[in-house]
Amino acid sequence: MEILFYLSAFCLIAFMVLATYDGFYLHIWKYELFNKAESKFEHKTHTIRAILFPLIVWLLFIDTTNPLSFYLGLSLVLIDLVTLGIDAFSEQDSREFMNGLPRSEYIIHLFSNSFHFAAIVLIIATRVTVNDSVFGITTYIIDSFGKEMIEFIAVNMIPGSILLALIHMILMSDKGRSLWNSQRMRITCC
Repeated sequence: MEILFYLSAFCLIAFMVLATYDGFYLHIWKYELFNKAESKFEHKTHTIRAILFPLIVWLLFIDTTNPLSFYLGLSLVLIDLVTLGIDAFSEQDSREFMNGLPRSEYIIHLFSNSFHFAAIVLIIATRVTVNDSVFGITTYIIDSFGKEMIEFIAVNMIPGSILLALIHMILMSDKGRSLWNSQRMRITCC
């Protein structure tokens, strides 16, 4: 089981790096999707996923002793999966202003979502037991270095994830966009 924690940690870190680059740098900083009329729906789906992510991390990676947290986390994963499908379906229309989704960003989406769901599936595998055709959820996981490592990574991801969700939410309002755009123009490095 220890290997599942290590693999999940790797996938979670890989997702975090790719999602930060894609979700903040490309979507918010470079392309300013929240400012484009045709991309507002895509920004809303990104906002939903940005809100769901820290909740999923808390419920599945950190709060591992409460069975209710596990089932609530699974429910949020399903909502996230449906939201991802809606987001992917809307991207063709959303990116018309740039002649479609760039191939490099498409590849980033593939890898980041693969790492995202792989991390989740692997952590779920640490909680599920199947014995003689009986399916069960483990509420007690033996403490190990791998478990402590994934919890440490997850706990430290929460503040950045919440910040990214808040930025997405702020940029949904006219006042938030106006404030962001006025302050954004002061920085010309990227």
